[in-house]
Amino acid sequence: MSLLQEFKSFAIKGNAIDLAIGVIIGGAFGKIVDSLVGDIIMPVVGRLIGRLDFSNDYIPLAGQPAHLPLAEAKKLGAVFAWGNFVTIVVNFIILAFIIFMLVKLITYLKREQPAAPPAPAEPPEEVQLLREIRDSLKRP
Repeated sequence: MSLLQEFKSFAIKGNAIDLAIGVIIGGAFGKIVDSLVGDIIMPVVGRLIGRLDFSNDYIPLAGQPAHLPLAEAKKLGAVFAWGNFVTIVVNFIILAFIIFMLVKLITYLKREQPAAPPAPAEPPEEVQLLREIRDSLKRP
C-alpha cells in the first residue's frame, strides 16, 4: 500500500475527522473562555480587590522600573509575572470545570436505559416431559 493510500485511509476514518473537528471547536471554545476570563471575570475580581486589571502586575527581577507595562518590562529583562499567571490559572479552572460538566452531560445522555428483564427461556423438552410425568403422578 502506498504512502498516499495509507494517508487517505487514515484521513477518511471517523476518528481522524472527529479529532480534527474537536481541535477546531476546542480552539474556538478556548477563545470564548479567554474572553470570559479576561473581559468578565478578572475585571470583577480586580474590582473586588480595588483594581480593575492585574494581568500586567509583576515583580521586576532585572532592575526594571515597576511602572512599565508587562510587555515592555519583559523586553528589559526577567520579571515575575504573577498577575498574568493568576489570570491563566483562573482561565484553566473555568475551562476544566466546563469540560467536566460537558463530559458529565454526555455520559448521562449516553447512559443506556435499563433493559427489561429477559423473558424466561422455555425449558428443554426433557424437562417439560419430566414435569408432565411429575404432575401426572401427583394427581390421584
